[in-house]
Amino acid sequence: MNFSFNEFLYLWLAIAIITFGSLFFLAAPYGRHNRNGWGLQVSNKWGWIIMELVSPLVLSYFFWNGGSENNRTVLTFYILWMFHYTYRSVFFPIKLNTKGKTIPLSIVLMAIFFNSVNGFTNGFYFGNFAGDYDNYSFGSPQFIMGFALFICGFYIHFRSDNILINLRKNNNGYVVPNEFLFKKVASPNYLGEIMEWLGFAIMTNALSAWCFLAWTIANLAPRALANYKWYRSKFEDYPKERKIIIPGIL
Repeated sequence: MNFSFNEFLYLWLAIAIITFGSLFFLAAPYGRHNRNGWGLQVSNKWGWIIMELVSPLVLSYFFWNGGSENNRTVLTFYILWMFHYTYRSVFFPIKLNTKGKTIPLSIVLMAIFFNSVNGFTNGFYFGNFAGDYDNYSFGSPQFIMGFALFICGFYIHFRSDNILINLRKNNNGYVVPNEFLFKKVASPNYLGEIMEWLGFAIMTNALSAWCFLAWTIANLAPRALANYKWYRSKFEDYPKERKIIIPGIL
């Protein structure tokens, strides 16, 4: 593999680690954590659609314009990426009950940058190094374990999202969710998304996929902690035994 591409990935991984540490001290200002001081605000729904669409579009460009002939293995990985981001960029924001809610344009632009880089790194890798998977087996423990984690994670992510969306439809303000894995943790939707990309990284064993997992954790783990603290501060009866993101552990 081209060394300069690997070098870029290690740099990107280092930035993820720095971001991970910084986000424990500064909650990104969107959703329930939105606040003044972050500049121009735009429609939450349209901001979400635009910033999430970037990932599948950029990945597709580099995947289909890569230098290697795509085999069934990298096509499978491509389909799984598109499956997730079709949901995140189209179906999820359409279902959101966010009429009148906004998101800072600065957050949208940062997300566009983040999604562009991760779309590029994975699209470029799978579009140019398909030969790395010429002997790949869908019956291998690597694929079975990774795929199972991906599907299980998506189910947790999807169901948790639906619970939150339905709560917003039936209430004028925030309430404590008490269904499904919300009985165990504050942010099972984030747990599910992390599981998805852990499964993807295991399946592919690509450095670009492991970098994306690192970025997913860097963004979502601090966010889960911020959500947990927010629930505890807003609701006196918030269950004390409930964890942050990993049932029974953290």
